[in-house]
Amino acid sequence: MSQGKPVRLALLGCGTVGSEVVRLLQDQADDLTARIGAPLELVGIAVRRPGRQRGDLPVDPSLFTTDALGLVKRDDVDVVIEVVGGIEPARGWLVEALRAGKSVVTANKALLAEDGGALHDAAAEGGADLYYEASVAGAIPLLRPLRESLHGDRVTAVTGIVNGTTNFILSSMASTGAGFSEALEEATELGYAEADPTADVEGFDAAAKAAILASLAFHTRVTAADVFREGMTGVTAGDMASAKDMGCTIKLLCIAQRGRGTDGEETVSVRVHPAMIPLSHPLAGVGDAFNAVFVEADAAGPLMFYGRGAGGRPTASAVLGDIVAAARNKLSGTRAPSESNYAELRVRPIGESLTRYHISLDVAERPGVLAAVAGVFADHEVSIATVRQSGRADDAKLVIVTHVAPDAALAATVEALSRLDIVRSIASVLRVEGGAG
Repeated sequence: MSQGKPVRLALLGCGTVGSEVVRLLQDQADDLTARIGAPLELVGIAVRRPGRQRGDLPVDPSLFTTDALGLVKRDDVDVVIEVVGGIEPARGWLVEALRAGKSVVTANKALLAEDGGALHDAAAEGGADLYYEASVAGAIPLLRPLRESLHGDRVTAVTGIVNGTTNFILSSMASTGAGFSEALEEATELGYAEADPTADVEGFDAAAKAAILASLAFHTRVTAADVFREGMTGVTAGDMASAKDMGCTIKLLCIAQRGRGTDGEETVSVRVHPAMIPLSHPLAGVGDAFNAVFVEADAAGPLMFYGRGAGGRPTASAVLGDIVAAARNKLSGTRAPSESNYAELRVRPIGESLTRYHISLDVAERPGVLAAVAGVFADHEVSIATVRQSGRADDAKLVIVTHVAPDAALAATVEALSRLDIVRSIASVLRVEGGAG
């Protein structure tokens, strides 16, 4: 492609994000041309309903089509931008584009987490670029630093708040003392939560993002199926109060760690769950619907990435950044760094992960209770760090925080405690991260 010739774009999807992409392409046309060295030309937009009113969207109606695959196959398309979401038919469209040597920019975290390997393989086959900065943490520049800036370093851990809805809910619970239902209702009224918030509050969204982050950080293909996932619907106002008493707060975290098992084998652990973290931790102060990711690397040390992780305009900003990179490569005849999955590390199951538990027990108030409970921990080789007890004459509450142990041993301990006749109920179980307690 000669210098100055337009770089032609095909847009798949024109919803919240797609509309903002179109607006930014129009609003910043002159600047984008100067940055790239050639103008960007939008040659088609695939949508389900071409005749739908789209407000003041600055686009020629003749560009709309329902034939996404036909648009992708057009010879005059250089870069395909996908903001439809979902697995199919998006996977087929993008594989077709990449195999044909067309650059792809996508925000599709679900597809990347389920079958990113198919996209990377197609990109390698077609000698094409695959960019997906917008798939994790919206406008926050995060994936490119992992993919390029830290490529000469060894990343050991990635811990993050990558879902704004859940962070808003937990932040509201921590600041107001509200329960989960009340905080979710507030998030829905303010537009932070969808009508069906399942993907957010049950951790599916965060798990997809965790898989993408782990794949880049550890040079290993990690899918959403490899990620341990636990939602945060069970977090209560009482849990928040207990965390506060410990000098902690509760966040829904994605945690990806690289380390060696007892046999010396290097593996990775990837999990998403609510966890207590100390107020001194950099992630503890991330409130409202903001996202933040804390990266630890051997040479670079700790790094923090923070900003708005969702919304049409922030996400479109990340998409535009990828479009600029892909367009520059088209002009220069170069390619972005290809997938790096040489390490092929085993993803260890949650039972092998090392963590700590915060366990709240409602127990009978009678002699020998504490000894019996402590005996269960000893039987499973789990060491107790702290114990707090409160209660009335006929019943009491024990709050126990453990030392680090394999998750399987901790889970077995909780199961054994539930069978004790002196334990009326297990009020809550939360993992503890970041040196809390």
